[in-house]
Amino acid sequence: MNERSSYNRQMRKQVFVLLVEREIRSTIRSPRFAATFGVCSLLVVMSVFVGIQEFKRSVRQYESSLTLTETELRAQVYWNRLGFANRAFRNVEPTQILVSGASNDIGRQSEINIWTSVRLKNSHYSDDPLFAVFRFFDFTFIVQVVLSLFAILYTYDRINGERESGTLRMVLSNSIPRVQIVIAKLAGAWLGLTIPLVVPILLGVLLILLFGVPAQGDDWWKIASVIGVSILYFTFFIALGICVSAITKRSATSFLLLLAAWLIMIAIIPGLSTMVASQMVKVSSISEIESKKERYAVDRWARYSRDRRQIFEQRRNARTGLSAEEAREFWEEHQAELVQEEEELRWVAAADVHQFSQQLEQDLSNQKAALDDLAFKLSRFSPTSAYQLAVMNIAGTNVTMKRRYERSMHEYRMAVDSFVNTKRLEQRNQPREKWAQYGEEPLDLSQMPRYQPPRQTFSDVLVLSIVDVGLLALYTLLAVSAGFVAFLRYDVR
Repeated sequence: MNERSSYNRQMRKQVFVLLVEREIRSTIRSPRFAATFGVCSLLVVMSVFVGIQEFKRSVRQYESSLTLTETELRAQVYWNRLGFANRAFRNVEPTQILVSGASNDIGRQSEINIWTSVRLKNSHYSDDPLFAVFRFFDFTFIVQVVLSLFAILYTYDRINGERESGTLRMVLSNSIPRVQIVIAKLAGAWLGLTIPLVVPILLGVLLILLFGVPAQGDDWWKIASVIGVSILYFTFFIALGICVSAITKRSATSFLLLLAAWLIMIAIIPGLSTMVASQMVKVSSISEIESKKERYAVDRWARYSRDRRQIFEQRRNARTGLSAEEAREFWEEHQAELVQEEEELRWVAAADVHQFSQQLEQDLSNQKAALDDLAFKLSRFSPTSAYQLAVMNIAGTNVTMKRRYERSMHEYRMAVDSFVNTKRLEQRNQPREKWAQYGEEPLDLSQMPRYQPPRQTFSDVLVLSIVDVGLLALYTLLAVSAGFVAFLRYDVR
């Protein structure tokens, strides 16, 4: 009895292996395979090559901007004019080669001074509007649109196509368990499509190495994670294709259903989610914010002018009745005090304007964050959106990039303001005979803070992407389970 049971298990294993081999041969021998492999290989390698060239160009621009800013800073001779030359820049991450995300839409630099709010400006698309029209195609775009469509083209007739040709009835006549058949079809389709597509992906990684992209340990983990999530997304469409093929009787029907589902997941759900969220969450317009800032600034500086005039009037009244010599001595004695009072008034006014602007910016940022959060939650009903959000979080090119950089630049601005105020106080406390030297020599910036761009570790991005990766895995599991159930009930007549 044990020998017979062992023999049956061995036979089932051999049959399963034969079924998988049959599915792989069927996939590879199909004319669609050569077309898919050629097109995807060309697109993947080309996208990585273009991404590397764009990365190197952005790095050169970033380094030249840093050098120019440093040169301008070292040429300054007045502390109160230092802010006109100081700027902070967004750096370039190697993961942008595969996942450009929102990096081209977000500005690359911001002025750092007390007169203007921190805001990233000069995005790549604002400098080159042509690319804003046609957009860059990166690795994730190819996976998201092209590979998912090819997965549908390969699997829409995996089951109902064999039913139409009579092959499925012949296979089931050999008393082969249906579970083995559907597992073999899933495994064969996955191996037949995924393994060959790993070749251009590895070629893309090789290009990154050959071109000397300065990727660190965390960067390679992020790149590997992007590739892994892309394969998971591709697996979902393979499972979905087999599932729909097991539900429908005709291959033409399953193709139309899958094409409609593909369009809904790719375009309709993400766009509809944004429209619904924008109607539910109110966000102030930029013009409203700028108008409030301008009104407050005008009123606050008008109050500063009135306070300044009062100080001068008080000093003028204090000299009433004095002789010309006494008035001159009085002025020389209180000149430093008057300058200090005037300067304190100006810095308080500037701080009030800055604080008000920051509050408005924070309110706007909170409104946008609520809008983004709701739109993302609604869009996650689409596996395509879950995939896109996951890889953007892993690569650090998500929409929070702008808030992350502006927050760090604001902290840097506070550090620079504190440094400049300290230096101004030191200068004010120097003997008056040294004041004449002020403005003749460049400032000593050896202790001035330097901007350090924020960097996300692999563990940071893993926490951010775990929800979307989990949703994508859940969608894949549901598609596989639905395919199993549908095929077990499938009528081959």
